[in-house]
Amino acid sequence: MSTFDLYAMDPGKPLWPVPATGSARFSWEYDDGRDRLLALYQKGKDKQWDGRRRIDWDLEVDPYDPLGTPDEALSLHGTRHWAKLSERDKGELRRHYASWQFSQFLHGEQGAMICAARIVESVPDLDAKFYSATQTMDEARHAEIYARFLQEKIGMLYPINDNLQSLLGDTLRDSRWDMPYLGMQVLIEGLALAAFGMIRDTTDKPLPQQILAYVMQDEARHVAFGRMALRDYYQQLTDAELREREEFVIEGCYLMRDRLRGVEVLENFGVPRAEAEEYSERSEFLALFRKLLFSRIVPCVKDIGLWGKRLQQAYVDMGVFEMGDSNLDLLMAQDEEIAEQLDAERFAAEERERVAEVTEAIRAGAGEDS
Repeated sequence: MSTFDLYAMDPGKPLWPVPATGSARFSWEYDDGRDRLLALYQKGKDKQWDGRRRIDWDLEVDPYDPLGTPDEALSLHGTRHWAKLSERDKGELRRHYASWQFSQFLHGEQGAMICAARIVESVPDLDAKFYSATQTMDEARHAEIYARFLQEKIGMLYPINDNLQSLLGDTLRDSRWDMPYLGMQVLIEGLALAAFGMIRDTTDKPLPQQILAYVMQDEARHVAFGRMALRDYYQQLTDAELREREEFVIEGCYLMRDRLRGVEVLENFGVPRAEAEEYSERSEFLALFRKLLFSRIVPCVKDIGLWGKRLQQAYVDMGVFEMGDSNLDLLMAQDEEIAEQLDAERFAAEERERVAEVTEAIRAGAGEDS
């Protein structure tokens, strides 16, 4: 079945061509390079994994409650429309929301794959090219996994959100080699990490929990890479050049904040767009969700040296300024630990089952001998 048959809304043309600008840069310096980046490159090689094998795809998923979403998290809850919904309608609404959310993850991962490939092409340093090559493979794996989850477990996709598409387009069209880092590694990846983490830590469904934990283990390295490369480079820029990048961050953050409304879902349920936007804006759950989504972006932007007055004021206006003091290294370390712990628990349980099966077989065999 074609993916196009599973879209809940018309996704438009099958291809989105984005004109590429800027130079491809070859480096003839094959010296070792920066120890920090080469260590990250080695880790990127060591941590490659196969989504078909590491994830337990045999786990069942209820497409009408794939994430265990509570009623209060649905922006229609408490409105005049909610009382009209049957239990079946509410299940369908959960399915659409999960499809919309994971579809944006999927489209974002394809964007990350393309941006990582652009970094390989345009970044001047060979050590950064090496690491970006491993990230390109990571992002391909993530896109593969999210596509499979949507196609096989939920059976529905949504087109890319307009605001996400706008930020991706701006990131890819910019000729400056650092912009794919800033747009993707800091803004889109940072926001995705926070969204992944909130679902990973609240869902009681094992398959999406596995997917998110393992993807986040990779993404922690990607954000670390962006921080290292940009922190080094931005120390060399003039105040005017830094302000240009801060303006890009401000615009991108507003786009990302406005992206996470799910208005398209409500429109599919017959709610007029203006009313759907009002419900989304009024939802206490979504307001908290949107705020927490900046928990990875704000400290990263501050860390790389973009912290001018206008940018700080934008974060004050968004209500997320205080997140600049978050410990990003601790958050990334926790992402690594959670994935490793999940592996340990899963494979220990599998070993116990295997031992029990062997023990039972021995007992059965002993009974037959007697």
